[in-house]
Amino acid sequence: MARTGFLLVANVLLLVVLAEGGPPKPMKVKCQDRKFPNCYHKDLFCPNNCPRTCVADCESCQPICVPPPLPPPKPRSPKKVKCQDKKFPNCYHESFACPANCPRTCIADCDSCQPLCPPFFPPLSPNSPPSLSPPLPPTPNSPPPISPPLPPSTPNSSPPGGKRVSCKNKLYPQCYRQEYQCPSDCPDTCEVDCVTCSPICNCNRPGAVCQDPRFIGADGLTFYFHGKKDEDFCLVTDSNLHINAHFIGRRNENMKRDFTWVKSLGILFNNHKLFISAKKTSTWNDALDRLELAFDGQSIMIPAREGAKWEPISSISITRNRDTNSVVIQVEGNFQIKARVVPITEKDSRIHNYGITEENSFAHLDLSFKFYSLSGKVNGVLGQTYGSNYVSRVKMGIEMPVLGGEKEFSSSGIFSTDCAVSRFISGTNTQIDGSKDDYADLKCASGLDGKGVVCKR
Repeated sequence: MARTGFLLVANVLLLVVLAEGGPPKPMKVKCQDRKFPNCYHKDLFCPNNCPRTCVADCESCQPICVPPPLPPPKPRSPKKVKCQDKKFPNCYHESFACPANCPRTCIADCDSCQPLCPPFFPPLSPNSPPSLSPPLPPTPNSPPPISPPLPPSTPNSSPPGGKRVSCKNKLYPQCYRQEYQCPSDCPDTCEVDCVTCSPICNCNRPGAVCQDPRFIGADGLTFYFHGKKDEDFCLVTDSNLHINAHFIGRRNENMKRDFTWVKSLGILFNNHKLFISAKKTSTWNDALDRLELAFDGQSIMIPAREGAKWEPISSISITRNRDTNSVVIQVEGNFQIKARVVPITEKDSRIHNYGITEENSFAHLDLSFKFYSLSGKVNGVLGQTYGSNYVSRVKMGIEMPVLGGEKEFSSSGIFSTDCAVSRFISGTNTQIDGSKDDYADLKCASGLDGKGVVCKR
């Protein structure tokens, strides 16, 4: 009987030990950003590999592991410095510890026999020329002194290199606020990819439409869609969003197609119409604003200064991210578009044989799209790449993969929804099938020219 009681107590103790040593209970986290209504205040639980150290990523509506903060670096002992000048025998070889305000960057001043922090102001040496005595005041009959000519002034120049950008996503602490310089290919239009912690041109990111229209789909693959000049094509069509683009271009006699660029966008969402366009320009001057904007048929005027914002209602805003020719369009819970007006330069025309003349610089839009609520059945030249069942029709492995389909994407006007693949329902604010797009929460780190992109959730 005693033996049975002993075994019972031992089993109870073993269960207690196992319970105390088991895996910790996953921590519950929530999205606190109202800009993501589908995820706001939704309960998420930390994964098994980081049960107590995760945060809620509102954009993907997923818990993300965050590495624990690094321990603070150990304080280094002050640097020791010595006077090495034999001309100061009372201080020669005296050792000093650098002060607290410059513990590693001081020097020994042999004259004062003290450590000095930068900037250093050593006393004049004995061989220094004596200071000149002040000039005598001129006598009444003496001519005024002739002042020496001033050196020519140099104009203020901006520092060499591109714009400085940084990672602004706190979910990537190793990269957060790290500053980088934009590459030479896009000195003013890059962002830091916080995943790879490197600067990437906006035209090389998924969702980009730039140049002689070069598209980068949601899958990160690059393709070209040339369309036809002076015609409209559907870029994105879904139940709550429809975007058409108007193409301009030139015919090359040695080719069977037009050189084309995107001049304008017609955007329909809910019951609104938004228009953005590049104005026709002969001689390009980046200091002059060549953007044309309209909302529900009314022209929009935004002061020509960086940061100026136009906001008709709280969920819609257009903000200048440069003084001229560049804006960010944000519709909360639906989409974001970065648009910049750029010309065809003489160098571009010479390299690609565009044949651009002084009469028209073919100012057009370079675009970067981001979507928040696409359905799995979205379509359009760019939109189809976000579809749940999308399989690329582009022949890869060639230098310039081209997507056809002008007929299925053609629209009769900039605000028309009559393209063959149209899915837009006027006034709706919901998805037809109620499903979120499989690519809507995709995070992609792009490589050169959009090739070799890695996409993660």
